[in-house]
Amino acid sequence: MTLTARVAALAPFQVRSFRFQWPADLLTSWAFEMEGVILGWFVLVSTGSVLALAIFGSLQFLGTLISPLFGMAGDRIGNRNLLCLMRGTYVVVSSALMILFLLDWAAPAPVFGLATIMGLVRPSDITLRNLLVGETMPAEYLMRAMGVSRTTADTARIVGALTGAGLVAALGAGLAYVAVSSVYAVSLVLTLNVGLRRVRMIGERLAHDSPIKALRQGFAYVWSTPDMRALMLLAFLVNFAAYPLVGSLLAFVARDVYGLDQTGLGWLIASFAGGALMGSIAISIHGPSIRPARTMLACAVGWFALNLVFAWVTSPLFGALVLFAGGFVQSFCMIPMAVLLLRVADPSFRGRVMGVRMLAVYGMPLGLLLAGPLIEALGFAVTGTFFSAVGVACTLLIAVNWRVHLWRPAAAANVR
Repeated sequence: MTLTARVAALAPFQVRSFRFQWPADLLTSWAFEMEGVILGWFVLVSTGSVLALAIFGSLQFLGTLISPLFGMAGDRIGNRNLLCLMRGTYVVVSSALMILFLLDWAAPAPVFGLATIMGLVRPSDITLRNLLVGETMPAEYLMRAMGVSRTTADTARIVGALTGAGLVAALGAGLAYVAVSSVYAVSLVLTLNVGLRRVRMIGERLAHDSPIKALRQGFAYVWSTPDMRALMLLAFLVNFAAYPLVGSLLAFVARDVYGLDQTGLGWLIASFAGGALMGSIAISIHGPSIRPARTMLACAVGWFALNLVFAWVTSPLFGALVLFAGGFVQSFCMIPMAVLLLRVADPSFRGRVMGVRMLAVYGMPLGLLLAGPLIEALGFAVTGTFFSAVGVACTLLIAVNWRVHLWRPAAAANVR
């Protein structure tokens, strides 16, 4: 008996495509995080403005506005082909940034411009990953596969953040970007080897529809399915009110609240990611025994509560511990959400549904743009309290309004 057959968490690796996709996704996520630390610190230091940092962070999610187009394109040309084109774009943009830093031409304006290009493409990467897992993975492995797949982003926030900060400190931004570009290139080569079971009739049927009609059908399908509509609202909520406090704004917390340098920022990012990794591993082992919708709602409330605590912490060590706990709970919210969307969606609409799901990520730049001025006016603690309170209240409203679909043990969304 092979190791993948004996260890439950490794069962998805029995699928050949997943053995290529997982390391490709892992390397891409590492490069994302390395790049985020390098550029986020550069923007904060070169401008000295938390508002500029918030705007820069929001640019990373600009592509959420056009994510349904990516979903539709994946339905038409194949999700693997689209993902390869996207990852080729990462190589080109990161190479341009590498040249700027190596030649000492880096300035806020060109960095913001290239970040805008990346921000148009990158938000849909996680969508394409999930779609490929849904297409290639047997149903009995899906929850475990999503948990294992999520570890790529979680480990990246640990390794990528610490590596990015360490490389900049040791070698400078230019040589650090040589590493980033190289990692993107290896990821692209691995992605070219991902295989998939694609239903040809889906693409053929879509070819006869206009893009506008296809998108309209996707939105109508999401809105007409009650549990899917609730999932989309919750996805928007956590991106608006939870992720900003533990994402781009951590650079401000590290420097202005805790008095840390970029290495300290890397450790804060790694703390949240370490908790998320533990949560992903726990789900990959015990995922089939949980009730997805109930777990998602309960852990969303827990995550907002931990963010409230984090907003008032002034000790770096205690803050890192709270971030670790928040990361763990976050996994038990987001992974069941992704599984439910793949489970509920009709295969012929799956790409467009996940594209609409990515629109919910636009809550993060909206949250960042609101948080920046609030922090400058009221401070991080008050701003964090406001966002956390809104998150808890709205999660409870969603749970009550869609209790038949999401909370009842007998609901389809709670089938183990």
